[in-house]
Amino acid sequence: MTRHTYHQFTAAIFAIIALLHLFRVFYGWPAVVGAWTTPMWVSWAALLISGYLAWAGFRLSRA
Repeated sequence: MTRHTYHQFTAAIFAIIALLHLFRVFYGWPAVVGAWTTPMWVSWAALLISGYLAWAGFRLSRA
């Protein structure tokens, strides 16, 4: 796997994760881990982090 392909592949995965967190925030989907209900701020943080990683991966794939 070339570096270009790796960056595109991982960026696409992080973009999908960011979209799923965006849908959770927008639609108010519950997320339960065991007996713990995950607060919405966790999805906001995950959206920002995974969105940044997707952006950085796509940017690196152009270099």
